[in-house]
Amino acid sequence: MTGTLIDTRDTVYVAGRWIPATSGRWIDIVSPSTEQLVYRVQEAGRAEIDAAVTAARRVADSGTWASVPPAERAKALLRFADAVEARGAEIATAVTNEMGAPVNRPSEVDGAVGLTRYLASVAAGLPFEEHVPGVFRPSIVRRVPVGVVAAVVPWNAPLFLALQKVVPALLAGCPVLVKPAPETAYDSFVLADAFDAAGLAEGVVSVLPADREGSEYLVAHPGVDKISFTGSTATGQRVAGIAARDVKRVTLELGGKSAAVVLPDADLAAAMPALVTGTTINSGQACSLLSRVLVPRARHEEFMAGYTEALDAVVVGDPFDPATTMGPLVSRRQYERVLSYVRLGAEEGATAAYGGTRPDGPARGYYLRPTVFTGVDNGMRIAQEEIFGPVICVIAYDTVDEAVRIANDTPFGLSGAVFGPQEEAVAVASRVRAGSQTVNSAIDFDFAAPYGGFKSSGTGRELGGAEGILGFTEALTIGV
Repeated sequence: MTGTLIDTRDTVYVAGRWIPATSGRWIDIVSPSTEQLVYRVQEAGRAEIDAAVTAARRVADSGTWASVPPAERAKALLRFADAVEARGAEIATAVTNEMGAPVNRPSEVDGAVGLTRYLASVAAGLPFEEHVPGVFRPSIVRRVPVGVVAAVVPWNAPLFLALQKVVPALLAGCPVLVKPAPETAYDSFVLADAFDAAGLAEGVVSVLPADREGSEYLVAHPGVDKISFTGSTATGQRVAGIAARDVKRVTLELGGKSAAVVLPDADLAAAMPALVTGTTINSGQACSLLSRVLVPRARHEEFMAGYTEALDAVVVGDPFDPATTMGPLVSRRQYERVLSYVRLGAEEGATAAYGGTRPDGPARGYYLRPTVFTGVDNGMRIAQEEIFGPVICVIAYDTVDEAVRIANDTPFGLSGAVFGPQEEAVAVASRVRAGSQTVNSAIDFDFAAPYGGFKSSGTGRELGGAEGILGFTEALTIGV
């Protein structure tokens, strides 16, 4: 367990060089497992943001990176993937210190490296130029870079979600400005080291840790052409409003209140491992969390007996302990927010059927056992609002049509799951208004499939191979 100040950084990575930060504002990063200060990072000031945008603007306007053949850009990103992989242990330790991800969870580094290598393999063969016969005249359709991209990254999967934006943008020929979340600002320095080691062209990448003021300055900067943002719906609305002033391109991957529909003929024993994963992943701090579980009324007691028994195997504790399967919440503010929803559930008349308390053992840290409410009406706030913690609503239904109606009765539409016989489950999943659905699984994304939300869960798509890369381009039509 780590609980003392490990490192302090007062430089930022701007256009391929480390330069002093001038903001005078420090981000104190507190370990959620010990409540002790572990890192101090100075924010990028307006001067550094201006310098980064100016350098990126120069790259975009001159076409120096866009003119590099796609296959060569792909090779550069493969070098970057190697550099990230070489720093894997360092990144993983930083992320565990910053936001409490257990060391034994599937490696975020492996996922980020795998994504980078996959997208590089796709980009090398993409048709960035197409000749269209046309109806009135032939045309050349070129996919040109959208320009300077601001990638605004959340804290809950900081490396993977950064590269989900940065890698396709770079492969499309865009320079990128990475804005990590304050809670996980430190691991972005290791990421910047990996970009440096890859030898990317000057001005192509900058990494700018900042809090709200710096983030808004970057998003509103006239030199930025596109914003790719992942975070809360409220902040996404703010980003979209700022972008609209200059008609900037924007991709938003926002909140969720995903439903897991357990069909009447589902094999409950077979479904439990995926349901436990889907309802406790990342201590509940995931936009795709299966936070509403819809269960046939006739099987409600059977389901709860199996589900609570399965939850008993979840080990909540020190994220550096290999036995831990669920770590703490990211911060005191988040911990108190989640506890307020636990209290709210009881006030709304739901029954706290499991958890809702600290685990036995750790005296410090923002730990909370998985919390399961039964007797939930879908109109309750705990069933409608994104909590971003391990608070699960089990909702009984009488017919499959009612289950679909409940699943869709939410302002969100990011993801979800259906458990039951495959053909029926696919049919039900097709009726749910959400961007990604899984059948008998809690893994809601694939590198090769587009990912994003309906309704208040966002706009645009990321991942998806070619679709994800081409999302950072504009179509330029030349009639010939």
